[in-house]
Amino acid sequence: MTFCLGMKCEEGLLAIADTRITSGTETSIAKKIAVHQHEEHSMFILTSGLRSIRDKALTYFEERLEEDESGLGRLYRAANALAEEMRRVRTEDEHWLTVSGLAFDLHCVIGGQLQDDDEPHLYLIYPEGNWVEVQSGTPYVIIGESRYGKPILDRAWSYDQPLVNALRDGLLAFDATFTSASDVDPPVDCVLYRNDSYHVSERRFDADDLAVLREYWGSALRSAVDDAVPLITPLMDALDQGPQHPDRISPVRPSA
Repeated sequence: MTFCLGMKCEEGLLAIADTRITSGTETSIAKKIAVHQHEEHSMFILTSGLRSIRDKALTYFEERLEEDESGLGRLYRAANALAEEMRRVRTEDEHWLTVSGLAFDLHCVIGGQLQDDDEPHLYLIYPEGNWVEVQSGTPYVIIGESRYGKPILDRAWSYDQPLVNALRDGLLAFDATFTSASDVDPPVDCVLYRNDSYHVSERRFDADDLAVLREYWGSALRSAVDDAVPLITPLMDALDQGPQHPDRISPVRPSA
């Protein structure tokens, strides 16, 4: 499974991805973020799904960039170009994937800012090639394993917060996923893009880098749970005093 997170705020964009690749009983480490930086062309791509179709689609896309990167101009055009290459791979490979009992499950998140964009953009591209833009109302998107990190982001993250809070909330969402999902592990790759900078910063954090945050967050959660006891006590008392029900409830018999 994969955990890839893209976040947007007034200051720019942040992306986080785990690096664990599982194939049968074997695991390895590989990047799930591809960064493209050339003059006033700054973008990154997050991927989840079969590694083989991911690599093929990105190879086609990168070849297309080499041929005419300057012609894209705006990030939505890059999203369209990537979507076209995803459809191309689907046309070439889906039959054989189906024969093997596999699904074409490639999801992509593309973010950044190109020369004609007035601000950074962030798009989620579905396996079919259609896309939606991540905007201020719901300023993040997760592909892969989303069940464990989403509650933290829904409660804590909003578009008007700074990028440092994005890193905080994103790493806590990753920690929740790492704690509960057996196939998501550090190290984690993080990418930062600030508005109009045309510069993508990238850093990998391993388990030791995240240990202090992980220990703090675990302790804070345990303390919060303990502190909730006085709030629960009245509810427990009400439950104890609730009406008693018989062990057996006689079935309702139809009238003659």
